[in-house]
Amino acid sequence: MALATTREAWTSRVGVILAVTGSAVGLGNFLRFPGKAAQYEGGAFMIPYFIAFLLLGLPIAWAEWSLGRYGGARGFNSAPGIFRVVWRRRAAPYLGALGMLIPVAIYMYYVYIEAWCLGYAVKFATGQMAMGGEKGPYVDFFARFVGLNADGAALDLSNGLLSSAVFFLVVCYVLNFVLIYRGLNKGIEWFCRWAMPALMICAIVVLVRVLTLGTPNPALPEQSLSNGLGFMWNPGVEGRSFWTSLGNAQMWLEATGQIFFSLSVGFGIVLCYASYLRKDDDVALGALTASSGNEFCEVALGGLITIPAAFVFLGAAGTAEACRSTFNLGFMTLPMVFASMPLGQFVGAVFFFLLFLAAVTSSLSMLQPAIALIEEGLGLGRRASVTLLGFVTAVGSGFIVYHSRDARALDTVDFWVGTFCIYVLATIQVLLFGWVLGIERGYHELMRGAEIHVPRFVMYVIKYVSPAYLLAIFGVWIFQQASAEKNNYFAAIARDTVSRLSVGMIALVLIFFLLLIAQSVRRWNAAEKGEHGAIS
Repeated sequence: MALATTREAWTSRVGVILAVTGSAVGLGNFLRFPGKAAQYEGGAFMIPYFIAFLLLGLPIAWAEWSLGRYGGARGFNSAPGIFRVVWRRRAAPYLGALGMLIPVAIYMYYVYIEAWCLGYAVKFATGQMAMGGEKGPYVDFFARFVGLNADGAALDLSNGLLSSAVFFLVVCYVLNFVLIYRGLNKGIEWFCRWAMPALMICAIVVLVRVLTLGTPNPALPEQSLSNGLGFMWNPGVEGRSFWTSLGNAQMWLEATGQIFFSLSVGFGIVLCYASYLRKDDDVALGALTASSGNEFCEVALGGLITIPAAFVFLGAAGTAEACRSTFNLGFMTLPMVFASMPLGQFVGAVFFFLLFLAAVTSSLSMLQPAIALIEEGLGLGRRASVTLLGFVTAVGSGFIVYHSRDARALDTVDFWVGTFCIYVLATIQVLLFGWVLGIERGYHELMRGAEIHVPRFVMYVIKYVSPAYLLAIFGVWIFQQASAEKNNYFAAIARDTVSRLSVGMIALVLIFFLLLIAQSVRRWNAAEKGEHGAIS
């Protein structure tokens, strides 16, 4: 049995859907997705992306909501506790360590990018964005602001407190932890209720402006809006066959990782959030609504705003150059969009502020799984849990901020945690749901209290198709990485000090959570023995 002192709960169905959607909708939609799509030739990327959504994203979302509510009904809110309930084996709770590592490690760099959004909002509002440079005003500004030019550059405050993103990082930390300390419904749910609708309204306004850009530079007629839309959606690839492009296992892995990153499945976040539902709360419609809302924001808003705008102002080659780091594209191209529209300074300030709000709704969710483990496994209160996680994440964020040259540390952690580890945890959850809980019990759990009918064949997709799909792509990727000369992540660890340090930091965080889980398991076992002794 779990030993949480006070069990929290959502106040309404709308609240939990907005919270889960808020967890999903954020920088991954407006920055990470467009960056990944542009890196992998636009239209070609959309093929594995939509396949992954249909065969993995939505089915796993249903599985994760069901597993979460199943564990929550038995008193557990953390991945280790829920896995232990589903699979009564000694190894089960330790498999849940990834459900702690992933959101906490992602938070370490995500909150820094969140600070970029806040900083941009302030800079637009105060008219400080127009700063010159050889590479263009916004490219140079971005590099200086986040410290891309050298390690430790972001810590240079000689040009003023607001000249670096570090100041805004401190502000974000304070805001995040105040809301996290307030708890599930008074902090996270309350914030998401008004932040998400506001972001949607502003994003639609900006999208309308982007879709009316036409051809801003008549001297470059090829850089038109229609060609920009074609860059995102057309499957043709210049210089090689379409099938050759689809043979890139790295693209399939990244597309799958993006679906997981975007939907917040494979994080351990949805698992934790769903555990706070009541026994008969609808998870089938809730998962579908949250997933659909996220996809609308990602493809119809994030992708259609950033990628066509990048193409119009930078061209195909410039867009590819801006995507060297996953999150750079939006910070280099969106300011150009706002500069070309009436009231652009105002709209830019509002948009980046609301993008910051969307980032906050996501970052708030990332620490709740670890808080749940500390509270129910170690018996600590919320204040002690938040303080402990605040220290751990502050050290990790400091590492990311210092090693800022070309965002190497950020990109390394983003791949190994934001893609690779999510991929592994999603596979574990699929196997637990389909093969341990079983499709009969799993389907019963999914349909209890459901207001929509989920076809039974979805259970067979989860049991057979999803794990086979995941393992096949993973196997091909490993094979290609063994001989790859470019974008070889294993070789990067061997030759690059920052990559080695980044992976080492990830390993330390993982060990930290394994130790917490070991202590939690001892406490859970002692509680169960005491309960059985009292009964006998």
